[in-house]
Parts: sequence; structure tokens; C-alpha cells
Amino acid sequence: MHLNVSGIVEMKRGVPVSEGDGHTFAPLVAIELSEDIKEEAVTWLMNRIKDRPQQGGADLLVEQLPLEGQGDQKGNPNMFIVGATWLRLLYGAEDVGLVKEFGDGSMRGFTYANKDSFRDFHGDGDGFLSVAECQYIIKHELDTLRAKDETHIPGYTQMKLYPGKSIIRRMQSKGILLQIFPLHDKEELKKLSLSWYRKVKLSYQPLHDIRRYFGENLALYFAFLEYFTFALAPMAFIGIPYYLFDWEDYDKYVVFAVFNLVWCTVILEAWKRCSASLAYGWGTLSRKKAFEEPRPGFHGTLGLNPVTGREEPVYPNARRQLRIYLVSVPFVLLCLYLSLYVMMVYFRLEVWALQLHDDEPTAWTSLLLFVPSIIYAVVIEAMNRLYRYVAEFLTEWENHRLESSYQNHLVLKVLVFNFLNCFASLFYIAFVMQDMVLLRQSLATLLITSQILNQIMEAFLPYWLQKRRNKKVHKRNQRVVVDRELPLAEQVRLEADMSTYLGTFDDYLELFLLFGYVSLFSCVYPLAAVLVVLNNVTEVYSDALKMCQVFKRPFSEPAANIGVWQLAFETMSVIAVVTNCALIGMSPK
Repeated sequence: MHLNVSGIVEMKRGVPVSEGDGHTFAPLVAIELSEDIKEEAVTWLMNRIKDRPQQGGADLLVEQLPLEGQGDQKGNPNMFIVGATWLRLLYGAEDVGLVKEFGDGSMRGFTYANKDSFRDFHGDGDGFLSVAECQYIIKHELDTLRAKDETHIPGYTQMKLYPGKSIIRRMQSKGILLQIFPLHDKEELKKLSLSWYRKVKLSYQPLHDIRRYFGENLALYFAFLEYFTFALAPMAFIGIPYYLFDWEDYDKYVVFAVFNLVWCTVILEAWKRCSASLAYGWGTLSRKKAFEEPRPGFHGTLGLNPVTGREEPVYPNARRQLRIYLVSVPFVLLCLYLSLYVMMVYFRLEVWALQLHDDEPTAWTSLLLFVPSIIYAVVIEAMNRLYRYVAEFLTEWENHRLESSYQNHLVLKVLVFNFLNCFASLFYIAFVMQDMVLLRQSLATLLITSQILNQIMEAFLPYWLQKRRNKKVHKRNQRVVVDRELPLAEQVRLEADMSTYLGTFDDYLELFLLFGYVSLFSCVYPLAAVLVVLNNVTEVYSDALKMCQVFKRPFSEPAANIGVWQLAFETMSVIAVVTNCALIGMSPK
């Protein structure tokens, strides 16, 4: 099944696509439909995307990608690129409530009528909106395509449509719309890469460039990563001489513990001011939160929304609570029990290795003392990753209506398990066994092993797999130019096959655990801050590499802060204060 593609000219990245009606547009967003989708459904969807808002459409420009350059391999013919006229994007900026700097220096919501009064709007407004903002606008317009008088998706009588509900989300939940993703801008990506990670140098990250290309949500993550790294510098600076000169003198760790509990509280308060300053400059601090649509995976029986009075799927809250408290909570408790059981097995291995060394002390038995901790660290990482998949399944099964509710329940499940899994053994060693030598050894082993595994699993392995996919595409395509730039059709298909970036959840989780290692017990192992600084420096480059080369470009997400993670870090800091006070009380007199 193909739509008319006669209007598409020979394309490469950066060259506008020409439509039959004379419009030209830069491709910003790609849509992939299932290969076996029915023609009437495609025609209906494309018409809705192109129609005027008065007719219930999005008033966007859309074209289908040709199958040229695929060689002997067949690609999905139902790939479409979407763009918009500049005027449509400016009106869209007003619709989504973008906040820009006004002529008097204040931050105001953009309005097309007052466009010339905004500071960066010159001439026809070229450069006023970043590409990330344009893509966000298009995504918003697609998401707000509402069902009118249609009772079902054309060609699929069993797929019901509900008046006023998003048809894009409905098609996604039914699997006939596979993915929507923003396209990379090769020239802008190359410039960002050069200033960000291609040149190793001691400097601040180009946060404003990151924000313009990836949006505020990702820019705030990298800002927090940078801030956390610099905040660790005093701890690392003090920790090195402390480690070298007070190695065995454990009553001296009292001073370091006092500094630790003050540090973990102050840096989080200072970060609030830093993030607020960034959000204000980016126009997201005072931005009104958009009305939240139901999640694509939300399902229920047809009923009346008590607020709008419209027919839509509803799911009883009592049934959701039963699923949470009768299934999810007991399962999480079972996982916590298994984590504690694995911890006790680890301590038995420690005792066995220690006895073996005491009976016949050799170089081999000295090395064997570290083996249980290494094995335990690897098992912890494996359990954390396995539990993450189970937590996602359970949270999806709970059938939360809103994405924010889904994320809150998922974060709570994951944080509780990860905290116990990663730190329970350290608390046991510190406050039950009261063995500071073993505590220092276990902390060092857990910290180093987890950092190595994270770098392998999150950076090197995905990058290596993506490089292999890229080579296959370049070999398959016979029209590759000297600089190895692919035609647009091949580039879009290459990006469609890239891994999907699932958000900053795992990145913040990793920083949360590292913050815990440093704030809780670094007084007995002062080099912990040094190791985390080194990890964060490599993390900046590996995460930048992932975002630019491994993953699809994510849609920009407006954000004024780091959200629920601020509360998570503050909770950890409270636990750290109590822990360090307890360690001070246990110090030898």
C-alpha cells in the first residue's frame, strides 16, 4: 500500500521536502505504522493530520517515504515524515504555552499577536524556535487529534473510538501505530557533538545547546550530573589525604562524618536554587502544566467521565487499589525477602573466605577475600535489572490512568528495592557486625564493580551494537557519498531501528545510588567521593555519546526541576544524617 510519492524530490538531511501543492518543509518527525495496516486507516489518519483545525485536523504537512535504496531487503513502506509551515509552528508555540523572553527582560507566554515584542524575534522569526521546540509542537498537535463522530478506526470495526479522545494514543495502544519519533538534524548534531563530548576538555557542558537540541528535561539531567560532580569535589579533595594518613585510625572518621552530614544537606538545597535559575532562563519555571491525557496503555469498560460527561474507558479505583495492596505490595515484600536472603548467603561466603585465609594465609587466599564481595556486587546489579522489568510489568498491570501516577508508583517500587538491595549489607556490617574493615572493603567493592558494570551495560554495549547496525546499513546502501551521509529515506529508517531512549529514570537512579554510597558510609572509605567523581566524568561523555549516536532522538519535555527525584535525594540525605550520627556515636573513645 502506498500513497502518492511523486511530489517527493531526491532528499538528503537538511534539504526541504517538496509537496505537490507547492509547500516545502523540513522533515521534523517520523511516523511508523504497522506493515499490515489497512489502506483506509492510513488514508483517514493522513487526512486528519493534514486537515485544518476547523475540520478537526492538525494542519501539518506529511509525506510518505519511498522504498528506494533498500536493495534486496524490504523495509516497512508505511513510514511518513511530518513537518509544518513556519506560521503553523508559531501558532503552535502559542497553543502549547511556550514562555519566551520579552523585550523588557521578563519571561512571558508567547503570543503570535505580540511576536515582534519578544527579544529574540527578528524578521520572520527565523531561529526564534529551536528544532526541539518545533518537534514538541508537532508532537502536541498529533497527540491532540481528537475523535469526532467516528465510532471506530476505519477498517477496524473492533477498535472503538471515543469522542474527544486522542486517536494517536488509541492507535498506539492497539499496535497499528508503531512509533513516533523526532528526527536528528545532522548539522546541529555535529556541532553539539564537537562542543560536548568529541573533545576531551575540562569545561562546563554546553547546557543551553543541549536544551535547544534535546529539551529542558534532558538538559536538567545533565545540569544535575555536572552539579553533583562539582559538589563532590570538596569531599574528594578532603578524602584523599584522609585516606592516605588516617587509613586505620577509625576515631578520626568522626570529623569526616560531621562534614559528610552537613555536605549532603547543603548541596541539595543549593541545587534547588541552581535548577530554578536554569528553569527561569529557559521559560519553564512559570509555565503552566498541560492537561494530562490518559496513558496509551490505559484500558477499562465504557462509561461516563464524571468531569466531562463524555463516554470513555473507566476503571474502578477500588479494583486498582486491590491490585496494588493484594498483589503488588506482597510481591515487592517477597522480593525484599529474597534480597535479604541473598545478603545472608554473601555473609556466609565472607566467613568461609576469611576462615580459609586464616588457616593457610597465601597470596591466593588474600585475593579470595575479595571474591565474595565481587560476586555479591554482580548479583546485586543482576537483581536490580531483573526487578526493574518486573516492577514495570506490575505497574502496567495496575492500570494507572495517568502517566504521572504510573511513574510515581514505578519509582517507589524501584527505589525501595534498590535501596535495600544495595545498602542492606552495608547497614548490617556497620551496625550489627560493627566491622569497619569489612565495611570499607564491601563499600569499595560494591562501588567499583557497579560502576564498571553500568559503563559496560549502559554505554559500551549499546554503542557497539549501534555501530554494527550502522555498518550494515552503509554496506547495504549503494548511494553513499564520500562523507558517508545517507539519503533522507535511509537515514530515517536507520533512526527508526535505533534503540528508544526510555527517559532519565535509569540515569537518575544510578546517581541516586552513587549519592547513597557517598553520603552514607564514605567516612570509613574516603575515596568513595573520588571514585564517584571519576565515574561522573566518564558518565558525562558516555551519556552524551548515547544520546547523539545510540538512541533515537527523544521528544523535548518541558521541565522546571528534576521532579520526584528531588524528594528521593532529600530522603536519602535524611537517612545519611541519621547514619553518620550513629557512626559518630559508635566511634572509639
